[in-house]
Amino acid sequence: MSSPAAVIVLAAGEGTRMKSKTPKVLHRIAGRSLVGHALAAARGAEPAHLCVVVRHQRDLVAGHIAEVDPDATIADQDEVKGTGRACECGMDVLPADLSGTVIVTMGDVPLLTSDTLLGLTQEHESSGSAVTVITAELPDPTGYGRVLRDSDGAVKQIMEHKDALAAQQAGGENADAINVHEINSGIYAFDARVLRAALAEVDTNNAQGEKYLTDVIGIARRDGRRVSAHLITDLWQTEGVNNRSQLSRLGGELNQRVLQKWMLEGVTIVDPATTWIDVNATLGADTTILPGTQILGATTIGSEVTIGPDTTLKDMEIHDGASVIRTHAELSIIRENASVGPFSYLRPGSDLGAGGKIGGFVETKNATIGTGSKVPHLTYVGDATIGEHSNIGASSVFVNYDGVNKHHTTIGDHCRMGSDSMYVAPVTVGDGAGSGAGTVIRKNVPAGALAINVAPQRNIEGWAASKRPGTPQAEAAAAAHADSEQK
Repeated sequence: MSSPAAVIVLAAGEGTRMKSKTPKVLHRIAGRSLVGHALAAARGAEPAHLCVVVRHQRDLVAGHIAEVDPDATIADQDEVKGTGRACECGMDVLPADLSGTVIVTMGDVPLLTSDTLLGLTQEHESSGSAVTVITAELPDPTGYGRVLRDSDGAVKQIMEHKDALAAQQAGGENADAINVHEINSGIYAFDARVLRAALAEVDTNNAQGEKYLTDVIGIARRDGRRVSAHLITDLWQTEGVNNRSQLSRLGGELNQRVLQKWMLEGVTIVDPATTWIDVNATLGADTTILPGTQILGATTIGSEVTIGPDTTLKDMEIHDGASVIRTHAELSIIRENASVGPFSYLRPGSDLGAGGKIGGFVETKNATIGTGSKVPHLTYVGDATIGEHSNIGASSVFVNYDGVNKHHTTIGDHCRMGSDSMYVAPVTVGDGAGSGAGTVIRKNVPAGALAINVAPQRNIEGWAASKRPGTPQAEAAAAAHADSEQK
């Protein structure tokens, strides 16, 4: 399919029905802003030029666009309202001698695809049309512009909803327009030269007092040019977001499409109703996703991995054969055949080596854990490097913060560290070393050494009877003594 000469994305609206301080086009579904979805679809059509028209909270929206698509051109809409004026502002930043097909789309239609834009371009060019509009048949067209056709089926006009209501009240030729179910999606293909010339003629003489892009259709027909409709059956691609309810509805539909794609690629998703996967995530074949799982951001998951249940992963890298159970993890790496969970928390910068283990109620941050090493239970590992095939005992804490600065701890290979150990950074434990239970390690431990710093145990006989007389504790002790004497 041929690519368009340019795509103009209209993203200048305020979106007051969202009732939000955030511009409508910056609200997100499936890990991407609404305008981000529009840009992805537009960029996938490989246009020579890509322009986004902005106005409301201009700097915030333009800054986001620069992050999402740095090569997109920004156009600023002025005080004149309407889609026609927005498109005109977009054309003003494109080359004056631009020729070919210009696609105009919206910044709030997140399910639109690149294939649909390419199909629109192809039909527009093959039919020799000056204008081609994507249309759809909706059971309830309230709020949408109506597509009015001639007796021979050609598009003669697009009438906005408020104007259709006015025509109904006034009677006459277009009095029945309000009952038309074919709607304008707001997505068009134009001949570039026709569009530029027609926009110069469009005025604001309508119920909204705006410059309508749809008026270009009447101008093109007046000049004897062909106007066509590209009817699509996937209605979701034409639906825009105007409020939080629609945002949620479209987010749910997009998620189901993402899940369907991965299931067809060989991923088992046990419960699609409780599984959410962002559009930028990737999954390998024979991976299993258990209920209650969210896979967010640019997470990459290999083959034969088990994720979940009740797991949230964001911007993670998970290699083949790994297992992640009831875990929250972000910006970290889990390597081949490693296991994490349950109830683990991997903060950014964690790197678990092949065959390694991060067990129950373990938190890690900026921690590299080597091949085959294990942190099985109730432990915090922060700002640390653990070598290969070492074991960290339960209830250990890597004490990395002195109140001002963070410090690093290094544990060598094949170390056997006791439970309830404290590593007061900066400290290094050499290869093959170990520690006794309850050790506070403040000094470096040489290779092969055992670190201990506990005092000899001392038992105070009769303490319960003298300090807790009359309590169940003292009574139990007395009973035990009596039983011992009888024996």
